[in-house]
Amino acid sequence: MSNLFDLTGRTAIVTGSSRGIGRAIAQRLAEHGANVIISSRKADACAAAAAEIDAAVGRNAATPIAASISSKEELRHLVDETTRRFGRIDALICNAASNPYFGPMGGISDDQFRKILDNNVLANHWLVQMAAPGMIERRDGSIVIVSSIGGLKGSPMIGAYNISKAADFQLARNLAVEFGRHNVRVNCIAPGLVRTDFARALWENPDTLKAVTATTPLRRIGEPDEIAGAAVFLASPASAFMTGQMIVIDGGATIAGG
Repeated sequence: MSNLFDLTGRTAIVTGSSRGIGRAIAQRLAEHGANVIISSRKADACAAAAAEIDAAVGRNAATPIAASISSKEELRHLVDETTRRFGRIDALICNAASNPYFGPMGGISDDQFRKILDNNVLANHWLVQMAAPGMIERRDGSIVIVSSIGGLKGSPMIGAYNISKAADFQLARNLAVEFGRHNVRVNCIAPGLVRTDFARALWENPDTLKAVTATTPLRRIGEPDEIAGAAVFLASPASAFMTGQMIVIDGGATIAGG
């Protein structure tokens, strides 16, 4: 039982990990023994996050490799450089996402809609295409897509984002079917509203925050570190018989009325 969540010697890429949920996931993976690749658009932010994680865990656990999820070439470099340095990728955590538009679907531009779908769905597909072959060859690996409870319901403000997150659920299910015979698992985490810079437009709005917390059983929004444990679980031997599923972490919001 002591080895159930042990990630010693394993290598994990975490996109969007210079801050927020991705940053919390990366640190918790490192605390459980993993070598973590810190990746986001800005190299300086990646380097700063990696240094903070190394200091927190007391070893050289984090490696910064900047990459924009909108660039297939940069994602290719991310995967290739990780493989060159560590020889393998054991866990891929697709956390980075975009949402450039808040408002009803009737007002979204084609470019905004394409950016949401490209960054939140297509980029995950690219990364899996690049990282999965090594996992399949070794018959071992875990892929985690950080989706959202938005993919389970409609919204008058973030409809396109929710559509992309619903697509991530199906992407995970389909890949789980394809990769299962190779012992490669694919799952989703679906957070509710979490106090991150990404979701600031929602939780900084007092009316939105009041509406969300009033009908959430825990009566509050989440913190980034409260999502990280699920990623450790999904990357570790503890979840060896779990694939094609989603873990909802929302303080109970989706099971309550309102």
